[in-house]
Amino acid sequence: MNSTARLTGVSPNTVAKLLENVGAECNVYLHFNMVKLPCTRIQVDEIWSFCRMKEKRVPSHLKGQLGFGDTYAWIALDPDSKIVPCFLVGRRGTESAKEFMDDLAWRLSNRIQLTSDGHVPYLEAVEGAFGGKVDFARQVKHYGGVKVYRDGTRKKCRRSECSGITREVVCGNPDPDHISTSLIERQNLSLRMGLRRLTRETNGFSKKLANHRAALGLYFMYYNFVRIHKTLRVTPAQEAGIENRLWSIEDLVRLVD
Repeated sequence: MNSTARLTGVSPNTVAKLLENVGAECNVYLHFNMVKLPCTRIQVDEIWSFCRMKEKRVPSHLKGQLGFGDTYAWIALDPDSKIVPCFLVGRRGTESAKEFMDDLAWRLSNRIQLTSDGHVPYLEAVEGAFGGKVDFARQVKHYGGVKVYRDGTRKKCRRSECSGITREVVCGNPDPDHISTSLIERQNLSLRMGLRRLTRETNGFSKKLANHRAALGLYFMYYNFVRIHKTLRVTPAQEAGIENRLWSIEDLVRLVD
């Protein structure tokens, strides 16, 4: 933002205000237009970040309040069209999981195969949002212990090292070949690389919850409508059939008008 301010000769606060306004309008546009999506498979995951300060430094009277300490972005991804139907900024508990799943369910027009990791709040949230009308499975990663290779050799793993993966069918009839969270985890890497406030070990973290939401809205609006996916040769929105043209950065800014 400081570099942009020097190039344009305006105040950094002006740049920040423009980004906040555009990001807020991107969130509004995504909310009302990402509906009736023809997705058949969805992967979900949550990515950690923090606002204002690390969780261990949050004062006792602000503990548990969103916008102070740990902040998670709940993200859904269609592995076929690569589109992100929705996201939610919240805590990592059951309340945010339910809100996220309710939001996802009403945006879809088909029965889907849903895959998540082993995070427990997904179980109740998916049941409440879809009512069993979903093919739901979990890919659970195990850390530490002993890892057994195909040739029978065994290796003792560190506490943070993945020692194995278990695939669990929760409800419906999901295709075993598509029980995976690999693509949503790769999306998390792209998000950290493309949005500095989510980069680990950085001083570019969000100091304000509204700015955090606006930055994510701006990123996913750009990702869905502006950025051409390398493997698809079109944007995810075009691949999903909800947009027939390529958006530009100017189109994003015009949302404010």
